[in-house]
Amino acid sequence: MRSKSLFYAVPAMLMLASCAPKHYQLVSVERSRIIVDSRYDQQPDPRVAAFFAPYKHVNDSVMAPLMGRVAHNMHAERPESDLSNLVSDIMIWAAKDYNESPVLGIYNMGGIRADLIKGDVTYEDILSIAPFENKICFTTLNGEQLMKLFRQIAYRGGEAVSKGAELVITSSEGGGELVSARLHGKEIDPAADYRIVTINYLLEGNDGLTALSEGKDVVAPQDASNNSRFLIMNYFRDKQAKGEIVDAQLEGRIKVQKK
Repeated sequence: MRSKSLFYAVPAMLMLASCAPKHYQLVSVERSRIIVDSRYDQQPDPRVAAFFAPYKHVNDSVMAPLMGRVAHNMHAERPESDLSNLVSDIMIWAAKDYNESPVLGIYNMGGIRADLIKGDVTYEDILSIAPFENKICFTTLNGEQLMKLFRQIAYRGGEAVSKGAELVITSSEGGGELVSARLHGKEIDPAADYRIVTINYLLEGNDGLTALSEGKDVVAPQDASNNSRFLIMNYFRDKQAKGEIVDAQLEGRIKVQKK
């Protein structure tokens, strides 16, 4: 009986040994980049094209519709840019549909994920700009909280702020500092209330803008139709219906002062 138990025990021990964690050490890492460009379209494989044809048709039917036109190439970057100005102004524009009259729109640079190229703008272009499920929302900050928000924006080297904001900040290397702040030509009143339009991602205090989470009288609609990409799309459609080309420029909303 003992020999029989030993007969079964030996294979079991060997199996356990084979399953025991092995101690590997990383010796090196090698990588290479494959640039996918027009060279790969020189000799298309008809079988591949045929396979993707029905999917391409469906994709194009969703992504290709024209939303409007843009006057020139636009890019989002700190401290201020034409595209970030446009997106924050669109938030102000959209507020009327919620019976809101905010004095300031805030959008994060990191939430603007693509450029706009001069000419036609499709749904795909807008989806590329705003691919996240960020929804419009509203909050009220008092003057002290607003100044805290502006200091946080300065520390990050700038974010998207709507027309009427006048911030002077220092260089963001090592964290920028707020030098001065005005809104619609006026100094910030510490005791006054300021209605802000932003997105729910920032309302939660993300991207270092914790002041936005301290507001009151919050309105945060949850339906998918409130997604920022649809607000941008509606803005372009409105301009298109009026025969207008979408445009935005640098206006000095955020200026950097050297230390």
